[in-house]
Order: sequence, then structure tokens, then C-alpha cells
Amino acid sequence: MDKVKLTRLQIGENIHTALGIPRSTIQKIIDLFYEAVKEGLSEGRTIELRGFGTFYVKQRKGHIGRNPKTGEQVEIPAHGVALFQPGLELKRAVWNLRR
Repeated sequence: MDKVKLTRLQIGENIHTALGIPRSTIQKIIDLFYEAVKEGLSEGRTIELRGFGTFYVKQRKGHIGRNPKTGEQVEIPAHGVALFQPGLELKRAVWNLRR
């Protein structure tokens, strides 16, 4: 299987082909979707898209790390990390893909 990226523009083009909606309108919708997800996550909310998956933020503890170039110790503060948990339908759809 080829590992080819599917970009935001290609997704918009697929929607345009399927529905005939103007490309500029589709790109605005996609941008608004991205902004809604980013805003929700930045507020600590979970974004659940049934059948597709769930976006959420997990808190990481602060710790001491090392600069790989200098070996110097660096304090890494506690911070949030955005994560995605695929839904059951998405898992089933990609289950048989080969690498």
C-alpha cells in the first residue's frame, strides 16, 4: 500500500466533486471545523465524533530532560498534549490495511 498523504485541499476537492459546493465555501467550512476543534481542546473539552473518533487533551507531568546536543539538563514543565482515539467504525475500516 502506498503511504500517500491526503491533504486538506484534496479533502475539499473530494467534497466539491461529490456535492458541487463551491471550493471556497468548502475550505471555509473545513477551517471553521479546525478552529472549533482547536478551541474546544484549548478549553480542555473532549471532541467526540461518533463513528470516527475522539480528540482529547491529556496532561503530562513535568520532568527533567536532556538537551541531546549538549547533554545539559532541561526542566520540562507540565503541559497538555492533544490526542486522538479512533472510533470503532474507523478501526474496522482500516483493520485490514497492509503496511
